[in-house]
Amino acid sequence: MRARRLPGRHRRSTERQATYGEVIAVKEFRALWYAQGLSLLGDQLAQVALAVLVYNRTGSPLATAAVYALTYLPSIVGGPLLAGLADRFARRGVMLACDLIRAGLVCVMALPIVPFWALCVLVFLVVLLSAPFSAARAALLPEVLEGDRYVVGSALQNMTNQAVQMLGFAAGGAVIATMGPYRALALNAATFLASALILVAGVTRRPAPGRHGARPSMWAMTRDGARLVFGDRNLRTLVLLAWLCGFYVLPEGIAVPYAVALHTGTLPVPVITGLLMAAMPAGTVVGAFLFSRFVSPPRRLRMMGWLAMLSCAPLMVTALRPPLEVVLAAWFLSGVGGAYQLAANAAFVQRVPDDQRGQAFGLVHAGLMAVQGIAILIGGYAAERLGPEPVVALSGVSGLTVAAVLAVMWADRRGAALRAQTAP
Repeated sequence: MRARRLPGRHRRSTERQATYGEVIAVKEFRALWYAQGLSLLGDQLAQVALAVLVYNRTGSPLATAAVYALTYLPSIVGGPLLAGLADRFARRGVMLACDLIRAGLVCVMALPIVPFWALCVLVFLVVLLSAPFSAARAALLPEVLEGDRYVVGSALQNMTNQAVQMLGFAAGGAVIATMGPYRALALNAATFLASALILVAGVTRRPAPGRHGARPSMWAMTRDGARLVFGDRNLRTLVLLAWLCGFYVLPEGIAVPYAVALHTGTLPVPVITGLLMAAMPAGTVVGAFLFSRFVSPPRRLRMMGWLAMLSCAPLMVTALRPPLEVVLAAWFLSGVGGAYQLAANAAFVQRVPDDQRGQAFGLVHAGLMAVQGIAILIGGYAAERLGPEPVVALSGVSGLTVAAVLAVMWADRRGAALRAQTAP
């Protein structure tokens, strides 16, 4: 199936570069932005609360890790199928339904009488519902922000995500120590309800994406979405560029053993771990700001391959076993390079038809979760045998090689994307 270009949707992207001020001035974007940040903050708090709760109940590190693993599995297994709901029903309605159902499920999780097996089931369901919610939000954003506003809005959301994650993990322990894990889960349920209220008040009701004839089944929509994403060479290249993150996310998964290797007695291991895990998100925030604010839309497409290589290349320095300061600088630069995802996302949106956008985003998101989970597992396995420094370096070398190949592929095809942006 050939992707259709949205009529008049992104053709103005090269006329004028959007600013953060005009994006924030859009009421519907503010509603999506606030709801996303509030819900994400609650999720970060819930992850810490669940880890504490499960360990307190079972005393088992394996059980604690198993519950954490459940946060990856639903998106991989059910994401591609449920994401199609964002193309089958009104997207605002899908988001509201997911928020309200998740609020109810988390309220049940906050009850001390819930047994461990039921807690695992509830965690699975809560994360499973994030797939249609995220797909609906991602598909709705291009309708709210046109042209270069979409890229700037995506950058703002990305920076918010990274900042909220750092804040959530940093403050989560203190909040749980004060409130306890059950009340923290109840607070997470409240964030879902608040998100729903913001969506009702700030997002315009729109009809479901138009489809001619009878509505296809969910399986048919998933099949058609896969054909669209992987049958188009340009889309396939953009998806592979997005999935490149598996290489440069791997170091975060082995941050604890790396912190132990870097420990010299000056700083505690938990502090070193926190610095390592914060380095890439901090670089991503800076890179997203600079890339979206000071680089023109056509130039973003030209720089995308180079930045993709930058996201992996600095990691190779760890083969020399440098001190903490050098490692932090390398991981920060890697995060800066990850800003290429903004351009890849914008180019992807431009080529996907509106009535298949939710399904397409769902498939890509499921792949993102899969490559990150697989990369972290491989990294942990290899680090036990080789040590963290060579594993991170090997990840950098492998990622740079793949990124270089994808950069060459994109260079052959970006001409069509540039012509699409400048079409009259």
